[in-house]
Amino acid sequence: MKAININFLLVYEHLIIVLVATVIAVFVGVILGVLAYWHKLASKVIIWVVDTVQIIPSLALLSLLMIIFGLGNQTLIIGLVLYSLLPITRNTYTGILGIEPSIREASKGMGMTRLQQLLKVELPLAFPLIFSGIKVAVVTGLGIAVMGVLIGAGGLGYPIYRGIQTRNTALIMSGAIPVVLLALGFDYIMTKIESLIAKRRSP
Repeated sequence: MKAININFLLVYEHLIIVLVATVIAVFVGVILGVLAYWHKLASKVIIWVVDTVQIIPSLALLSLLMIIFGLGNQTLIIGLVLYSLLPITRNTYTGILGIEPSIREASKGMGMTRLQQLLKVELPLAFPLIFSGIKVAVVTGLGIAVMGVLIGAGGLGYPIYRGIQTRNTALIMSGAIPVVLLALGFDYIMTKIESLIAKRRSP
């Protein structure tokens, strides 16, 4: 019973870490995507930076962040935010860029400011693509968060790491199975939401 309670706590901690990181990444990623669209010169730099971060192996990035920020959940959250920026930033940029020019002209004709255009027209139309990027960030983050145990963070990486150390298959599985189920569960739910959004937007 005690082991079950501990596992539930680890699942909860794992989820909280990933969801906090995702919320921050959505806020930052959407802003970067908008800036990339508004400033053509900056777009190359922004996309290059988020692309480069994605290329760095997760363990290497987390190790560098640990040197700067120390051990703990906050360092893992920063790492997950950085890894989540690419799909969210790129999809925001692509989603806004793909809006029909005639729609923008119509909103201008209605007297909308640039900010009003963004909030009332561009972001709502780009939302399905942005949501797709968020889904990728969440599912990827659930897997990468397992590495957090190596930098003193909590979550489901702990039983996996301890199981490897002690060659305890049951302990490894007690961490690995919940991670897999969480990833599959979020992917399924968010894919269903994507489908609902698409249906609502279809004529």
